[in-house]
Amino acid sequence: MKSWIPVAENSDFPIQNIPFGIFSTPLKTARPGVAIGENIIDLVVLENNGFFSNLPFSSSDFNTCVLNSLMRHGKKHMSALRNRMIELLSEGNDELAHHACLKDAMIHQSDATMHLPVQIGDYTDFYSSEDHARNVGMMFRDPAKALLPNWKHLPVGYHGRSSTIVPSGTPIKRPKGQINASDETLPTFGPTQQLDFELEMAFITFDGKPMGEGIAPDEAADYIFGFVIFNDWSARDIQRWEYVPLGPFLAKNFASTISPWIVTLEALSPFHHAGKAQDPAVLPYLQFKGNYHVDIELEVSITPENSAATVVSNSNYKYMYWNYAQQLAHHTVGGCAIRGGDMMASGTISGPEQGSYGSMLEIAWKGTQPISMADGTERKFILDNDTVSMRGFAKGEGYRIGFGDCSGKVIR
Repeated sequence: MKSWIPVAENSDFPIQNIPFGIFSTPLKTARPGVAIGENIIDLVVLENNGFFSNLPFSSSDFNTCVLNSLMRHGKKHMSALRNRMIELLSEGNDELAHHACLKDAMIHQSDATMHLPVQIGDYTDFYSSEDHARNVGMMFRDPAKALLPNWKHLPVGYHGRSSTIVPSGTPIKRPKGQINASDETLPTFGPTQQLDFELEMAFITFDGKPMGEGIAPDEAADYIFGFVIFNDWSARDIQRWEYVPLGPFLAKNFASTISPWIVTLEALSPFHHAGKAQDPAVLPYLQFKGNYHVDIELEVSITPENSAATVVSNSNYKYMYWNYAQQLAHHTVGGCAIRGGDMMASGTISGPEQGSYGSMLEIAWKGTQPISMADGTERKFILDNDTVSMRGFAKGEGYRIGFGDCSGKVIR
């Protein structure tokens, strides 16, 4: 399948993708669009010219600065909208290609500014990579008991702050908090000296079932719109002091960065697989029959100011022990209501080897194994004016499904 719009071989956005986002231009306010190659197709222009007349959307669903109004129509109709865009953009279809509105509808991505794609209601962060959990456990606890007793029985998670989730390109201000060094008895206050990234994926939900009703793993796909790359910035020294007994607080709530395009679950469906068997067997409400692990290659690089980038991690979303369907099932089994635009992050994605670890805490092994940068400097954690960039794609036959850039520069 090809588009009449030229798409480079290594593009993140072939016609097999068609991700949704919110963009603006100097003369137009933020509005919904889809990505194809190096271009954005303005959905408001297409709606105004009758291209969606057979779909159950209104003009107000498109004339908005977030995707929530469109998403309220649910999985069936959002899938129909994406399929309609694939139809309009397919090679041999002249409806849009020869229409007078095309000059207004197609915008080069370099001429646009991307925004948060949804109004995020609630945000949950999981802790679902066995390799990451084991590495952290080995650093801070008895290596023989690296995983806590509950870890292989449930997807551990906590509720975070949605107010500081920002799109790629937003500067990240170094956070402050209480720090207690190992050789001190009292904490001090100041900026973190151990700023870290966490490589994650996150999924965005449609409206769920009513409060009190859970979503089973094999129902999860009906309630998930799509995925973004997620950088869960972390202040390790602040976290070490505050996390007992309730977990991270200021160490996590200052910023999280996401890639701005939502890649739909349908676009990722060819890249699903079963994942490795879970041992011990999980409780019935977490058991599933489908394939819910996804093969997405992930890369993290650090770019010091006025220098070249250094790749510090090559990982893969397929390494997760707990998959997204189990995460949603566990989240809702007690009756928690899920709303359209809620975001659930995977937790740090680490593989079995150092080159596939998903945080500097692991890559530099708690600061004992610094990483060399292209400019000759070393990194134990992230320094001021460093830019952390995450990228990812699922590789198909002659195409790839990508997410665009997830980057943030650290400032003081």
